[in-house]
Amino acid sequence: MANKLLLPETDKLSDPSDGPRLVLVVDDSRLQRKILSSSLKRWGYRVVEADSGEAALAACKIRAPDLVLSDWMMPGMSGIEFCKAFREMSGEHYGYFILLTSKSEKNDVAEGLDAGADDFLTKPVDGHELRARMTAGTRILEMQRELTLKNRVITDTLDELQRLYDSLDSDLIEAKQLQQSLVRERFKTFEGGDLSLLLRSSGHVGGDLVGFYPAAPGHLGLYSIDVSGHGISSALMTARLAGYLSASALDQNIALEKTEDGYRSRPPDEAIETLNELVLDEMETEHYFTLMLADVDLKTGKVVLGQAGHPHPVIQRVDGTMEQDGTGGFPVGLMSGVTFSKFEMQLHPGDRLMIFSDGITECPDGCGALIGEEGLEEILDGLGEVKGPDLFDSLVASLTEISGLSEFPDDVSGVLFEFTGQHQEK
Repeated sequence: MANKLLLPETDKLSDPSDGPRLVLVVDDSRLQRKILSSSLKRWGYRVVEADSGEAALAACKIRAPDLVLSDWMMPGMSGIEFCKAFREMSGEHYGYFILLTSKSEKNDVAEGLDAGADDFLTKPVDGHELRARMTAGTRILEMQRELTLKNRVITDTLDELQRLYDSLDSDLIEAKQLQQSLVRERFKTFEGGDLSLLLRSSGHVGGDLVGFYPAAPGHLGLYSIDVSGHGISSALMTARLAGYLSASALDQNIALEKTEDGYRSRPPDEAIETLNELVLDEMETEHYFTLMLADVDLKTGKVVLGQAGHPHPVIQRVDGTMEQDGTGGFPVGLMSGVTFSKFEMQLHPGDRLMIFSDGITECPDGCGALIGEEGLEEILDGLGEVKGPDLFDSLVASLTEISGLSEFPDDVSGVLFEFTGQHQEK
């Protein structure tokens, strides 16, 4: 007997989501196909008939059916074999498969389920039971189609989010380069000492900033800033603050005052008070920041400092002893009318001044406790012979080892001035 395929008269290759559900009826008995097809058409389904498993596969290649009613026992390819082949070619389009059988043994049912069947109908088929099974199958298909649609929406959304993330990540990498460019010189030699700077963000960009500017002849201005939080908004604020402490536009530097011979450092407490009012008046932000301002006399080693909530400066003497002291002070940008104070420290040849952000002292150790000022001194005590930028590299390596972290939870920055007290070539 030749394999036969009877397609519905209309909409043979229409979209699966259009119109009534398409049902494929597979049975070698023409009478059985006619009985089933008549009932299905009366219930609003479109029907494709096939008299063998081979013809049924050919029908599926033309148009994947929504539901399949297939006899189990057929010449040539059995219903079980057709079901397996149907599942292998279904792809994303899921078809609900009902096996028609006179078999009722549990082993037979298990075999059918293993082959990919969804349901069974015992022959001869009862019309009411058939309609109920078809309704249940259609309901499952609706849920499956809805789930597929939602998954597609989720996939598209995730793809779009990935594109946005990639774009944002690219922007942040560029922003990091721009922020790092605010500290153009990480090492510089002056008449009287060497200056090294460290700026390491906890993410792409951060809220720390360090730098220097020329003050009066023979004087060097230093600053260290730590804006609350870390990220894009904090980084934007550091960029704004860099303009207030500019090394290239001295007339805009609030830490300097003009004289007949050029510029000189203002008292750091007055400069911080001025900056505090500027931030409150001109910046609409919830951020505040800690600050350390220092004026270093390159000839005498005298350092005048202003502290606004920043960690105490550290002096490591030539004999290895260390001193941490300061006035503490109130952070900048929290409250108007706050006054600040200044204090002095004295460097001798071979001494070095270090100003760090709290990203170091508040870095956790392996047990979660903060390293603190004592932990910082222990680290520095072991680095007494390490000079210049190598000191910062060794410090970061020590923090990494102690914390067990490759990325620290906060930005890490520092200023290192090693006082020589003698003339050096630039």
